[in-house]
Amino acid sequence: MDAHAQVAFRDYVSGRRAALLRTAYLLTGDRGQAEDLLQTALVKTYVSWDRIRDKNAVDAYVRQVMATTAVSWWRRRWRGERPSDEVPDARHDADPAADHAERDAMWRLLGRLTAKQRAVLVLRFYEDLSEAQIARTLGMSAGSVKSHASRALAAMRMHLDLPEPTRGGHR
Repeated sequence: MDAHAQVAFRDYVSGRRAALLRTAYLLTGDRGQAEDLLQTALVKTYVSWDRIRDKNAVDAYVRQVMATTAVSWWRRRWRGERPSDEVPDARHDADPAADHAERDAMWRLLGRLTAKQRAVLVLRFYEDLSEAQIARTLGMSAGSVKSHASRALAAMRMHLDLPEPTRGGHR
């Protein structure tokens, strides 16, 4: 990589690091793992920097690397971990402690999902990507994205004892 490309990469990282770290955190649920995930993705991006023709698409490339790397990590880790049966009550208080408990409960629920389900939800609801963009990022069909999202949301609803939405989106 020439000096100009190194400067461009350094500028990209310094300008986008915080946003990419938030995405990595949502994919992993752990600050340390998020930093490791982002570092891994940035190393892979650095190696491929000269081959990335559209520099406006670098965020999409890094997100794709993070999502596929996170799924790979989850697959390796899955053999030894099992989800907890304890899910705290989801209350709707204005109490900061209750808000924190709800956030913790949400992380536990996300942790119960498969790696691909979690990646689909993070990319859909946090990154606000379309089904087509998620499909390209994760290397699956749009129908598979819909299926993973539907199953993930149903699993989360079940653990929160929420009713299934009706066809029109109303309960």
